[in-house]
Amino acid sequence: MASVLILAAAGAAVAALLALRLWVVLHSRVLVPRQSLSLFVVAGSGGHTTEILRLLENLSNAYSPRHYIIADTDEMSAHKINSFELNRADRDPSTMLPEYYIHRIPRSREVQQSWLSTVLTTLYSMWLSFPLTHRVKPDLVLCNGPGTCVPICISALLLGILGIKKVIIVFVESICRVEHLSLSGKILFHLSDYFIVQWPALKEKYPKSVYLGRIV
Repeated sequence: MASVLILAAAGAAVAALLALRLWVVLHSRVLVPRQSLSLFVVAGSGGHTTEILRLLENLSNAYSPRHYIIADTDEMSAHKINSFELNRADRDPSTMLPEYYIHRIPRSREVQQSWLSTVLTTLYSMWLSFPLTHRVKPDLVLCNGPGTCVPICISALLLGILGIKKVIIVFVESICRVEHLSLSGKILFHLSDYFIVQWPALKEKYPKSVYLGRIV
């Protein structure tokens, strides 16, 4: 009986420390000034990739290197990313070779996949995402709603919880979301450092979000 109580107390203490560490990570937004920022960009099939690339058009080359994360079966996004980077290099003669990489992880959820199996596939995707996130150690994660962003953002959050590195997470809700958040948005609303919406109705519902008007 005593050993059970000791284990329970130890478990409660560990849980409390992890909760405290999570709170510290979520409320710490300090970035050390530097010449460049390593960037994780989570792309998704269809409109998500188009929107995220429009956002990147307005970012300087200081956000480099750019590491694109796509689902392992998403060939369309890979093609769009390669075309975007080549066009970007053509417009900027000072850029010798575009410094970007494309990484693939398993999809968190397929279309019409059951919610129960989605939990398992998301955990599997996160299991494979963390080694990548740990190896690259990005300064910033930029995403806009594809399911692939959930395991990546949680992996980035774990780097901070484990005391390895604080990674800034910026979530930009899709322009298609006028009154309701996407499922990814609902999950990451309280976990991201900056949560940006593009419609005033969402800003009214979620006062802690950032409303900058239409940005894509």
